[in-house]
Amino acid sequence: MSSPTDRGRRLLPLLPTNHPLGRQAVTCEFRCGNACSHEAPNSSQNAYFGDVVKEVVSRRGMLKAGAVVAVAGAGALAMSGSAAAAPVNVDVDLDLGFGRDPGGLNFEPVQPNTLDQISVPKGFQQDVVIRWGDAVLPDAPKFDFDNQTPEAQAKQFGFNNDFCGLVPVPGYHDSWLMVSNHEYTSETFMFKDWAADKVTEKHAKIAWAAHGLSIVMVDRDPRTGKLFVCPDDMEKYNRRITLTTPFEVRGPAAGSKYLKTSADPSGKVVLGTQNNCAGGVTPWGTILSGEENFNQYFANGGQVTDPDTKAKFARYGITGGATTRKWENFDKRFDLLKEPNEANRFGWIVEIDPLDPKSTPVKHTALGRFKHEGANVIVARDGRVVAYMGDDERFDYMYKFVTDEKYMKGNSKRAREHNKRLLDKGTLYVAKFTGDSPAAEITGDGTLPKDGEFDGSGEWIALAHNDKSFVPGFTAEEVYVFTRLAADKVGATKMDRPEDVEPSTHNRRIYAALTNNTDRGKAGKEGPTEPNPRNGNKHGHVLEIEERRSDNTATTFSWKLLLVCGDPKDPGTYFGGFDKSQVSPISCPDNVAFDSHGNLWISTDGNALGSNDGLFAVPVSGKRRGQVKQFLTVPKGAETCGPVITEDFVLVSVQHPGEIDGASANNPLSHWPDGGTSQPRPSVAVVWRKDRRKICD
Repeated sequence: MSSPTDRGRRLLPLLPTNHPLGRQAVTCEFRCGNACSHEAPNSSQNAYFGDVVKEVVSRRGMLKAGAVVAVAGAGALAMSGSAAAAPVNVDVDLDLGFGRDPGGLNFEPVQPNTLDQISVPKGFQQDVVIRWGDAVLPDAPKFDFDNQTPEAQAKQFGFNNDFCGLVPVPGYHDSWLMVSNHEYTSETFMFKDWAADKVTEKHAKIAWAAHGLSIVMVDRDPRTGKLFVCPDDMEKYNRRITLTTPFEVRGPAAGSKYLKTSADPSGKVVLGTQNNCAGGVTPWGTILSGEENFNQYFANGGQVTDPDTKAKFARYGITGGATTRKWENFDKRFDLLKEPNEANRFGWIVEIDPLDPKSTPVKHTALGRFKHEGANVIVARDGRVVAYMGDDERFDYMYKFVTDEKYMKGNSKRAREHNKRLLDKGTLYVAKFTGDSPAAEITGDGTLPKDGEFDGSGEWIALAHNDKSFVPGFTAEEVYVFTRLAADKVGATKMDRPEDVEPSTHNRRIYAALTNNTDRGKAGKEGPTEPNPRNGNKHGHVLEIEERRSDNTATTFSWKLLLVCGDPKDPGTYFGGFDKSQVSPISCPDNVAFDSHGNLWISTDGNALGSNDGLFAVPVSGKRRGQVKQFLTVPKGAETCGPVITEDFVLVSVQHPGEIDGASANNPLSHWPDGGTSQPRPSVAVVWRKDRRKICD
């Protein structure tokens, strides 16, 4: 579409929405089981460094002078066997100053709106690549909304696509394998005859097939620049992974007593993956995908009588009776009174090899079990691979994993098989953040402390290395299966819903989207901290980390908040120090990506400013550091996911279009992407320049 300044566009003032997070109640019901309407599962009393700093002299001057800071290092923790290990001295060498301006981002920002379309800047155009129900496998029937079957859905593009990744196809030019997560099903938008008290086995089986992932081969038209699914190559690589696809369990917790069920006494084979949110593409050409809000699919966790099991369920948000979808009526593995270990078999990082359609997907236990938003890796300077991860829950944590073995360069079969085993062995860490300002200066309203920034230092606390636990009272398998509880024990820092956490290959810094946390500062809840500085945080923020000496395997780091999101007119917002009159408003950052110049791109989920969600770009260095510019908005009711930023095009996943309170399959309030009176369909869309210039020129 053309620029939102064109005639006929309806722009919006920045008005708050009635929903506290800008997200519709129906989305909360089906996506995360109304997580935000329940108590946050983290009831631990982790001390925050701000409580201690009141008793000491402010460290701001010491940090700025490059003085040393005493923190508890992972090595000391391992030797002492205690979270309260003796301090070690480390240099704080964060340099987030203004450097050379990056290239790119020369586009006219899109304005906030509530249009039922994808709005892109002037000079750009967009189109749909694939939508829910389109063929993935060559024998897939044509999509028929009113007559859908489990067999058809298992061959078609799944529902509510989130993460999108591209893997180049060997021997082809301008062809990729596009891998999409299908996070969740919204049954009231999929079926005209669905109701919570009228769920049929057919409904359930269609939903099982609509979960998982789709792998499709796509080409780019050299004349138009449009991306399209290749119908002639479907048999070679295209694949559907669903809730009935076998997964191999690998790593130190494979075969654990906590993973064994009556159907799988080995504890090493799990059927399916669900609630797959974000992810990443590895340097060896595989896809990492995070299992997030898996808790909502399991019934009767609150009815379990064993107190230890019940407490562990509660820490993962499994507390109720019957589920919304009623899958427990058709497969006993979703009933925890019958299969109490089945829930432990979800909440992992999974790895899929799109280049080998016959390969068995893997669940990696070494990376811990929690509500994984995703995982993204970088090859450290010593050759080891480091994965960064967020646990998407209010007051939960950020993690990283460092492999034992080193990455093997090249695309030979030997190299790929070696690299596909890298995530089986290594050390799992959780993050602890320290602010450098007195607690009294963190006022809870976004006011910057006297040093002009929210910043500080931190450490990665080791939780386990293969079969060795560093957490007192926990075996190694308990650390991996009940990672949240282990992280509670060592005093990790409670964060405001850490979602996508990605390292940049341009500067080796790590960028984390912290979406929101309206519970912060409420009675009985943790108040503002320097890394999470606002009470009632409904707009979120973006965190920037630099590992010590830019070594991604380091156990200490420094950090800053790049963005404190919201309306730029709000004095409690911050845009990297950039002039706030020259930025786009942004709310609820979710996924992040990088372009070829190292600029950060951010997609949003639950915009609390009254506009549709969108995709934004921001330089992270140079004189324009912090200048947020909106690149697109998605249709009404939708969330912006993905994204993929290449030199020639941008891909976004348009998730749950039309998912608006009061809407349903019987009363659609969006007709995107097909228009007319059609049902809304989650889709992947592509955006490119009309003049075929580079996206970031």
